[in-house]
Amino acid sequence: MSTEPSDGHRCGFIAVAGRPNVGKSTLVNAIVGQELCVVTPKAQTTRNRITAIHTTPDAQVILVDTPGIHEATTPLNKALVAAAIKTLEGSDIALMLVTPSEEIPEEDRRIIDALQNTGKRGVLAINKIDTVAPSALLPVIEMYSRAHGFQEIVPISALNGSGVPELLQILVRLLPVGPPLFPEDDVSDLPVRFFVSEIVREQVIVLTGQEIPYKTAVAVESFKEKGDMAIIHAEIHVERQSQKKIIIGKGGEMIKHIGTRARLKIEEFLQRPVHLDLFVKVSPHWTRDPNKIAEFGYGVK
Repeated sequence: MSTEPSDGHRCGFIAVAGRPNVGKSTLVNAIVGQELCVVTPKAQTTRNRITAIHTTPDAQVILVDTPGIHEATTPLNKALVAAAIKTLEGSDIALMLVTPSEEIPEEDRRIIDALQNTGKRGVLAINKIDTVAPSALLPVIEMYSRAHGFQEIVPISALNGSGVPELLQILVRLLPVGPPLFPEDDVSDLPVRFFVSEIVREQVIVLTGQEIPYKTAVAVESFKEKGDMAIIHAEIHVERQSQKKIIIGKGGEMIKHIGTRARLKIEEFLQRPVHLDLFVKVSPHWTRDPNKIAEFGYGVK
């Protein structure tokens, strides 16, 4: 692919910021047209700065879905917030995602403070507009307009796609002129192993209780090809033996359920048959161990 920019071709990095569970991952997936980010009803499920690439003849939009910026008390959460702030600092544009509310949540104020401190150009997307009456949006727009000088404010529903094309047009218009940075067929710069581990972790989040998802990390130990089949060995790390028992389940039923659902999604992602072996390993207090946090790929890179 030519590295020379066509007339007016635009390319740049957009940091997608927002408090946990406002729909950042859903929006990124909607723009790219492929499920790259973990999407669950549970908050704080995005841990990595996931780079998603949307390419058209006139632009290349590089979206970086960040962990939610929130009040962090544990070493893991502090590392995730630091990663989100670093992503804001390195972006061309900041896209802040919020949901309709009567007051600005404290976590949103932290993000606005970060935008002001970094001096980044900002676009505000008000997500989940399908959950409120249209008349309720104007006060929300006015409230956030007073809080920060956003260049644009766009009401959207990432879930049903309403307003997403208009938002994308605005983001492209604000990007700097420049050549594409990635081949046009790429949808991410992250390795396949990362997405495999995220698919497995997603199923753990969906199928287990309230505590287990946030104490879980998944590491792909081996990824081999045998003919058309991908043979994958992955380890699910938890902090305590009791958590291991929950994930394995009575008679191994839970781990089988996790493995079956994950394998089907991995096959859809890779477009090939998959043999998936899952093992559960106890890594005591890994969410408080900086070395383990780094080993599992979380935090500032």
